[in-house]
Amino acid sequence: MGPLNPSKTELVVALICFFTIYGILGRVLLPRARRVMDERADAIEGGMERAGNARREADAALEEYRLQLSEARREAARILQDAKEEGALLVDEARQQALEERERMIAAAEAEFAADRALVEASLRVAVADLSTELASKIVGEPLAELAPGSPAIRSYLDDLGDLTTTD
Repeated sequence: MGPLNPSKTELVVALICFFTIYGILGRVLLPRARRVMDERADAIEGGMERAGNARREADAALEEYRLQLSEARREAARILQDAKEEGALLVDEARQQALEERERMIAAAEAEFAADRALVEASLRVAVADLSTELASKIVGEPLAELAPGSPAIRSYLDDLGDLTTTD
């Protein structure tokens, strides 16, 4: 009988074995394989979905970061502008205080100068009176030392001399 022409018993046994194996494979192995394939498909699709969700979340976080960065830059610019304005005010105040201090120092120096000038004038009046008396003594040929520096003649002479120097 050969392989192309099997006997009926061999054919029945072969068919029983074939259907038994096909039944076992169809009921046990194929559902397990299908479940594993479905799980893998779910894992792949879920992974893609999770990746899409993660990407959307990352995009949202990036947009929020950009907004915060933009806000921080605006805030920094505002703070910088405020600092510049405050610095300008401080410089103006310091300048004003320096001008006031300068005016006060000038007034004090002028008062001190006036006091020094009065002292120098008084001392020069005495010296001029002494020199004038000595010169007059030499011109007249007699000692005029008895004329006191506060005498009316010397005072009149010094006043005349003071009037001449102030008109020049």
